[in-house]
Amino acid sequence: MNNQKISIRFFNDREVRAIWDDSTSTWWFSILDIVAVLTDQDDYTKTRNYWKYLKAKLKKENSEVVSITTQFKLLAPDGKKRLSDMLDYKGIIALGKEFPGKKANRFIEWFTYSDESIDGKSKSKAYALYESSFIDQIEVGTAKGLQQIHAYLFGGLYDFAGQIRQKNISKGGFQFAVSRFLGETLKHIEGMSENTFDEIVEKYVEMNIAHPFMEGNGRSARIWLDLILKKRLKKCVDWSLISKRDYMNAMVVSPTNSQVLTTTVKNALTDKINDREMYMKGIDYSYYYEENE
Repeated sequence: MNNQKISIRFFNDREVRAIWDDSTSTWWFSILDIVAVLTDQDDYTKTRNYWKYLKAKLKKENSEVVSITTQFKLLAPDGKKRLSDMLDYKGIIALGKEFPGKKANRFIEWFTYSDESIDGKSKSKAYALYESSFIDQIEVGTAKGLQQIHAYLFGGLYDFAGQIRQKNISKGGFQFAVSRFLGETLKHIEGMSENTFDEIVEKYVEMNIAHPFMEGNGRSARIWLDLILKKRLKKCVDWSLISKRDYMNAMVVSPTNSQVLTTTVKNALTDKINDREMYMKGIDYSYYYEENE
């Protein structure tokens, strides 16, 4: 299982990892991740010991939670992949009910949230982009290339997928590029040099300021950025090394001080440009950045 499809969900800024099993067409979720969430525990050993205790208790009670548990290899704190207990969707709901309190109820509510939302469907498309031949046809570093990405991610979900906006928009009091001049702005950005890392980040910052679409700019632009880095520097970003708070703070100040973003992204560069798991993990974090608190 060297080509596992791994997905990361986030609850209260904590990772909940999942592995797709082709043989059963099922997502399997890490029990240790969920136990850590429900017990508010950061210590891996204590989390593992708690699950060991709870597993023994549930086994005595003939709970179905234990009987439907399976194992897959996941990355352990020591950096090695080790067999870890996993449960499917039904099993996680049953496990959550073993924990009292409002937090467990909130977790179950979050966990059962439908992937049929626009973001859920778009995220599935973003996963699929890696597997498609289309990714090799995308123009790198151009406005058209960004439009191609946006159209792929949001086609059939937004009627403006891939289309440059014709209205002015703002966020958090910041006014993005005026729509009337957007065509000229995008031509200027296309002409910006992208030979060095600093130049590529500057180009990314300018594209964020332009914000050419009504929605979905960040998710599209991060893929756009990775494609430029891949082509020019044989690098990409390991987005899992950049927390949501650090990324958002760096982006907020980037129009006047791009150095914070440059440093943040530089520290997360990797040469694993053809690594499927790296790409999938990047999509998980990219979509997480856009979730409302």
